[in-house]
Amino acid sequence: MDVNLAAKRLLVGLSVTLLLAGCGSAATPSPSATPVASAAPSVAVATPTPTVPPTATPAQTTGAGASGSMTTARDRHTATRLADGRVLVAGGHEESGNAATSAELYDPKSVTFSPTGSMSTGRYLHAAALLTDGSVLVLGGENATARAELYDPKTGTFHPTGAMATGRSIPTATLLRDGRILVAGGDDGSDNGIASAELYDPKTGTFHPTGSMVTARFLHTATLLLDGRVLVAGGYGPLATAEIYDPKTGTFRPTGSMATARENHAATLLADRRVLITGGDATIGGSGNVLASAELYDPTTGSFGPTGP
Repeated sequence: MDVNLAAKRLLVGLSVTLLLAGCGSAATPSPSATPVASAAPSVAVATPTPTVPPTATPAQTTGAGASGSMTTARDRHTATRLADGRVLVAGGHEESGNAATSAELYDPKSVTFSPTGSMSTGRYLHAAALLTDGSVLVLGGENATARAELYDPKTGTFHPTGAMATGRSIPTATLLRDGRILVAGGDDGSDNGIASAELYDPKTGTFHPTGSMVTARFLHTATLLLDGRVLVAGGYGPLATAEIYDPKTGTFRPTGSMATARENHAATLLADRRVLITGGDATIGGSGNVLASAELYDPTTGSFGPTGP
């Protein structure tokens, strides 16, 4: 009996041992669960995404890159944006001192300048205006030439058109709503202002006189208003006076004067119909008194006022 009892106790002990061993082996997967949990950090494979910004930066630097240089050094030239977005740069004063006949095109897509056809007349201090058919009218220039020519962007060539009635340098050329070009004022070649104005008709390719300005001017501005009239302001002197050209009557009439006399200034049409006048020179011939002031012209009141509140 004692032997049997000992045997039974031995069997019970073995059973308990095996049971505990089984439970121990079942618990071992929990350590193996830690490698599975470590898979979560492996999701940090998303960390390479920060490498995308570096690739984006080169693209930005390319877009902000220099647009290159013109094929010819020039100043006192004209630059006219064409209907297709390119820019026609024409004439100018060369380093040699000569008036340039050359012209070139700036292409914003390729960010480059390339030569195009040359003008028949060398010019600087001339004027240029884009016509409604996409061609460019170039007129006047140093020594008060009366010659004019047209640039055809389709062929890349210039060809002569009718001459102005009056030779002039530094005139203004403003596209009117009916497609004609108003040419106003200018220098007669001897630092004398011109009061006369004329209209270029692209249908006939000819210039014909229109009413004269109240005041002879050059180094002035001429801005097409939203109602189709033209504001002419300032000029060599300097001048504070301004006038309005009405294409319906073909006449100029005085309007309010600027608070500050100025020449070589800028005039910009705003969306609210007013015209912003900025900077310029306050002494004759631009002898150093450069202006920082600005003022606004209101066509509804016909007067200039400050830009501030």
